[in-house]
This record gives sequence, C-alpha cells and structure tokens, in this order.
Amino acid sequence: MLSFFKSRWLRISFILFVVNVGSSSAGLVPEAEIVQTAKETPKPTAKEIVQIFQRELLDVMKQGEALGFHGRYTQLEKPILNSHDLTKVVRIVMGKKWRGLTAQQKTSLSEVFSRLSISAYAVNFKVFSGESFVYLSENETARGGVIVHTLLKRPEDKDVKFDYMLKKKGEHWRIINIIANGVSDLALKRSEYTSLLKRKGFESLIAKINEKIDNYAKQ
Repeated sequence: MLSFFKSRWLRISFILFVVNVGSSSAGLVPEAEIVQTAKETPKPTAKEIVQIFQRELLDVMKQGEALGFHGRYTQLEKPILNSHDLTKVVRIVMGKKWRGLTAQQKTSLSEVFSRLSISAYAVNFKVFSGESFVYLSENETARGGVIVHTLLKRPEDKDVKFDYMLKKKGEHWRIINIIANGVSDLALKRSEYTSLLKRKGFESLIAKINEKIDNYAKQ
C-alpha cells in the first residue's frame, strides 16, 4: 500500500512540475529578454531633447497663422513641458528670494511662469518662412549639465544662435536656460522679477506676469 501511494505521489509531483514549467514558459518573459528590451529603449540624450523640441516648434510654426495664438499655445504646451524644467527655471530666476516664498506662493508663481513661457513661444514662433535649426556642437558644464549649441537659419532675416543649457531631472534631460545670440533670457527675468518683488511685493509680480500673458494673447 505504501509503495502505491509513493508511486502515485511521484506521478502527481511530476505532472505538477510539467504544468508549472509549461505555464512559466508560456506566461513569463525571460529575464534576458527583459534586460534586452530595457537596453533597446534608452532615454533621449540632451542633444535629442533639443532636436525633438525644435522639430515640434517648427511644425507649429508651419501651421502658425491658421492656429492663431491660442491654437499655437495649445499645440506647444506639451512639447515645452516635456523638454523644459520650468519649475527649476523659476527657482533660478528668483534666486535667494525663492526661499522666502510660502508654499502657496511658489505654486502660484510656478504656474503663472509656465503660462508665460508657453505664451512667449506662441508669440515669438508664430510664422514659418523656411526656417530650420542646425546642430552645431555640445559641451559638458562643470556641474554635470550640457550646453547644446544650435543655429536657427532664417532665409528672410539674420540667423540666430540658440544655446540650450540642460540639466538632468531624474533620468531625463531638461532645458533650464536658453541663450539667444549671447543674451540669457533667464538673466533678464532674474533682474526684472527680483527687482519688482523687492519694490512692490509678490502680488504685483504675479499681476505683472499675467499682464504680459494677456498682451501676448492679443498679438
């Protein structure tokens, strides 16, 4: 009797083993394949982030007149948020003043600054006249960032040199400053915003930014 149970148990164990192995091979992805898949989808480099954004910008410019300001704003919002770290930008702009703001003030300023940034793109890149971006070079910064140097070719006007400074946000490269023909937009805003905050206070700063957004929308 004991030998019967032993042989029967061995048969059942063998059947279960076969079923489990079969289920595993049919339903699970081998570890090597998972690793290979991960290697096949690398994160975009700093250069690629800039080039992807520039292509999307040109695409919107080509539809610029038909879209109008609000259409361009809507089309550009996602590409800008996917390529820029606007929260970091506004922190840099405010400098030491940022630490003196409340959590609510930081949220309000970040939100209105994002709208201003998108609005500025929607106004300054609204018509296509054969423009194209050309990659020139890139170099690493002392603090682990990358500067991507590009040129906006304009058949009907002078070319513009755009240098994009990027830093990593988690695993992703993000634009934190743009220098056009040697002029840093970030530096200009820092001087304006900190001066206004010091002279007239936080609410006046928010009101001034909203006024700029309203003026952009009318163009």
